[in-house]
Amino acid sequence: MTAQTAEVNILVVDDDEAHRYMLRAMLAEWGWRSAEAADGALAVAAVAEQPFDAVLMDVRMARMDGMEALRRIQAHNPAIPVIIMTAYSSVDSAVEAMKAGARDYLTKPLDFDRLRLTLAKALDHRQVEESRRSRRHDDPADQLDQAGIIGNSPAMKELLEMITYVAPTEATVLISGESGTGKELVATALHRNSTRKDGPLVKVNCAALVESLLESELFGHEKGAFTGADRRREGKFIQAASGTIFLDEISETSPAMQAKLLRVLQEHEIQRVGGQETLKVDVRVLAASNRVLEDAVKEGKFREDLYYRLNVVTLQVPPLRERSEDIPLLAAHFVDKFAARNRRRVEGITPQAMDLLLKHPWPGNVRELENAIERGVILMRGDYLDEQSLPLSLRRIADEAGAPPAESTTGRPSSPSSPSSLEEAEKLVVRRTLEETGGNRSEAARRLNITRKTLLSKINKYGLG
Repeated sequence: MTAQTAEVNILVVDDDEAHRYMLRAMLAEWGWRSAEAADGALAVAAVAEQPFDAVLMDVRMARMDGMEALRRIQAHNPAIPVIIMTAYSSVDSAVEAMKAGARDYLTKPLDFDRLRLTLAKALDHRQVEESRRSRRHDDPADQLDQAGIIGNSPAMKELLEMITYVAPTEATVLISGESGTGKELVATALHRNSTRKDGPLVKVNCAALVESLLESELFGHEKGAFTGADRRREGKFIQAASGTIFLDEISETSPAMQAKLLRVLQEHEIQRVGGQETLKVDVRVLAASNRVLEDAVKEGKFREDLYYRLNVVTLQVPPLRERSEDIPLLAAHFVDKFAARNRRRVEGITPQAMDLLLKHPWPGNVRELENAIERGVILMRGDYLDEQSLPLSLRRIADEAGAPPAESTTGRPSSPSSPSSLEEAEKLVVRRTLEETGGNRSEAARRLNITRKTLLSKINKYGLG
């Protein structure tokens, strides 16, 4: 989309009805569509309901002024350029507007040549890249020894603060969260900021191996311990000496393996499979689960004593749907990552694409977002990642959640029919994916970037079985 196409849609925000009418007539003459809002609160609501290419907004309005509306629009979708206009120009107010994220600042009576030029520049979407640059130096991951954790939301700030306190200790940590939320990154951050950071960080996916192989993987084995054991092999606990071992998906271990892990935590010692020698181990244990272990204990599927040994400190990684304000940061990070990997030139993300990303419920969490951005970078045809580059499922869910609002007789967008909660939106995603895969749950889980067990849990939760 360029500044000259009829698809451009601009939101005009002003409490002066005559001024709104004049601006809309001028924009129509230039070939641009527009909608209107009579105050800042209506503008914020309109932006939440549908994507706009730009917002042209007055400062002094009754219910919510332009500066407050600017901040809220930027918090919701920083890809939308906002141009402030006012009859009360001052250096201080101009500085305040630019600091809050305004693309430009115009004074009334408007110079229409300057207005057209300012809008044309804003519609080129280069403000997306500027927004990304301005936010990168606030990335909390910079404070965590390049651990890769990205997020400025309250939930992520709380998690990062907990990591800061817990990392230097020797405490066993249980990392809880849905599949795809980044539990492994949290484990990496804990290790890199600990006194054991010069030692190894050894990662084991407990769900990936059957019990007999997992025991050998963790504790090692003696020569002749089983068919094919032609030599002694050291296990992951020995390999992690003086460092950290991360046991991912620990909830999938058998009762017998849970008993062996309990002994390691209590006695700090192991035995190789087929061996009699007791070996002391100096290892810090981190564990993770996408299940609520307390529920597994109540169901008799997980040992209560092991749970309490693991649960010295619990860190909860929030799902992406509960920290949607982090999506622009994460999306920018993934754009950079995959643009470099695929040798693509990407100027930024269009407001429409960002709007789709912000409204999607992300049942596969950060992993699903990462895959969507990778696909977008590979398939994009212009300089910007637009909505047509993103997976079709995102666009279908957006269409089903509610059609773009139609304009009322006053020019304001009317409210769409949309899910009343994020849970309803997630249910819609899961149901649609199951329909597309003909009920193949393994394929649906793969497309959603979640485990089959997590998918079954969501199917039961929403009564989709």
